[in-house]
Amino acid sequence: MAAVIAMLEELRALAPLTAEGAAARFAAREWTPGGKPRDGVETSWDKAGVGAWIRTFSSGTVTVSFTVWIRDVDESGYFDDLEAVYEEGERALAAFLPEIEDSPLAGHLAEAERTAEDEDEFIALRKWTLDGRTLTAGVVQPDTDLPVRVVVALEAAPA
Repeated sequence: MAAVIAMLEELRALAPLTAEGAAARFAAREWTPGGKPRDGVETSWDKAGVGAWIRTFSSGTVTVSFTVWIRDVDESGYFDDLEAVYEEGERALAAFLPEIEDSPLAGHLAEAERTAEDEDEFIALRKWTLDGRTLTAGVVQPDTDLPVRVVVALEAAPA
């Protein structure tokens, strides 16, 4: 997961955080483009089993997210024991958190308050501010027939 921490450090240095700037940093760090350009910018990247995505919203907010762990649905299209999968995701998140907390980013992190939206979106999470941006690490499953993932996302609202 060193690749994720290295990218977060690169992205922290971008002011402002833009899709174009993030894509250039991914390319410079030799991530593999996924062939999903949007508005002329590559938005999907992979390296060492980690997927990354760059999203720009109409509000101007830019989010760069990483999937650091994933458990797909079983053959039925669902999970036989969803609670066990959630617990597995929570353990994967707990194993990844020291990567963030013991990294050079740690000196720039401040614990952030969770919102009602966070509680709806995440099964478990940690949230910080990082130089005026939001850094979130958590377990998500957007819908019951979708994979459970541990994601790390850096979000920058327009200034």
